[in-house]
Amino acid sequence: MNTLSATIGRRVTVGLIGSLAAVSLAASAASSAGIKAATGGRMPDSVAQKAVVLFSGKAEDVAANWLKHGSNQNAAWKVVKGAMVAGGGDIVSKQKFTDFLLHVEFKVPYMPDAKGQGRGNSGVFLQGRYEIQVLDSYGLDEVGSGDCGGVYGKGAPLLKAYKKPREWQNYDIVFRAPRFDADKKLTEHARVTVFLNGAPIQNNFQIDGPTWGENFGEIWEPGPIVLQDHGNPCEFRNVWVLPLPEQGAQRY
Repeated sequence: MNTLSATIGRRVTVGLIGSLAAVSLAASAASSAGIKAATGGRMPDSVAQKAVVLFSGKAEDVAANWLKHGSNQNAAWKVVKGAMVAGGGDIVSKQKFTDFLLHVEFKVPYMPDAKGQGRGNSGVFLQGRYEIQVLDSYGLDEVGSGDCGGVYGKGAPLLKAYKKPREWQNYDIVFRAPRFDADKKLTEHARVTVFLNGAPIQNNFQIDGPTWGENFGEIWEPGPIVLQDHGNPCEFRNVWVLPLPEQGAQRY
């Protein structure tokens, strides 16, 4: 190779490496920006980048991250104006989790002629096993474990922090999975802390077992996020999970 060819080769190589680096940095920045936007900009980038975004408003998120319950088919929920609308069966995340922080925003429909569990009913299932109820409970004098924010059938919300139907609401849910010893014997029940619209409605509540009959594998294994289709057109958006370590460092 002569001197001119070598020089040209070096320039092309340097230029190509520079272009690839620029593309990589741009992609990384776009990914970081997307995760930061999905998490509301509330966390340092180093933490937000660990979040798993399950739905950010795009139809391709549904195909990439969700399955129809009980099958290997893609979830059937439609995306309308950046929100998933319940319909066509429960949906199950392809990813599975142990301990985590879950953020999900939801909107219940206005159903003035419906009563009780028929009024804007859906649910958010942690590991597919433990349901945090979604329901139109706005304006109720008293609420129980079957109302919005309840650990279904087990624990009523501590506060009534509801918004009106057709208004966006949000859950921030900190979940600690049950613990088992080496022989798979239960040593600690699952626990959950729930914030609804910024208000603490479950405070480290101990869940003494699944709230329905399906475990999605062995109960000591990681499990998915499940969003329920209860026949009402509830909507969901900005769904992300921040996996948490099971414990911190064992040092001072």
